[in-house]
Amino acid sequence: MTAYQSDKEFMHYVGHLMETPKVQRLGTITHHYHSTRLEHSINVSYTSYKIAKKFGWDARSAARGGLLHDLFFYDWRDTQFSKSHAWIHPRIAKRNAQKITKLNKIEEDIIIKHMFGATIAPPRYKESWIVTCVDKYWAIREVTLPLQDRWKNRKLFRWT
Repeated sequence: MTAYQSDKEFMHYVGHLMETPKVQRLGTITHHYHSTRLEHSINVSYTSYKIAKKFGWDARSAARGGLLHDLFFYDWRDTQFSKSHAWIHPRIAKRNAQKITKLNKIEEDIIIKHMFGATIAPPRYKESWIVTCVDKYWAIREVTLPLQDRWKNRKLFRWT
C-alpha cells in the first residue's frame, strides 16, 4: 500500500473520484514520457494535499483540484491542440470534472489556472498556487526519471 492509499483523510477526499471510469482512463495515457496521466495526477494531488494540510489551508480542495487538473483524454503531442494546449486542456479538464463531481470555486480555479506561466491569468487562491507549483515540480521529476535513476546508480570516481 502506498502512502497516499494509507492516508484515510486523503482517500476520503478523492478515493471515490479515483475509482470513476473517467479518472481510471487516465492510467492508459502517457503523460510526461515516463508516467501516466493518472500517476501524475495522483502525485500532484497528494503532494498538494500534504502542503495545504501543513499550512492549515483547504487540503480537500487542493487534493480534489490536483487530482482533476489534467482530466483530458487526448495526447497533446499528437493533435492540432499542441500550440494552444496550455490554454485549452484546463477548460476541457474542468468540463470533464464537472461531469463526475460538483466543483467548488477553489477547485475550479485550480483546474483552470494550473498552467500559469504558460498562460496569463494567475491563480486566485493559495491552494491554486500550490497545485500550480506542484504540477511543475512533478512534470520535471517525471520527465527526468531516467536521469534520476542514472544519477542514483552512478559510480563515483575514487582515487586509490
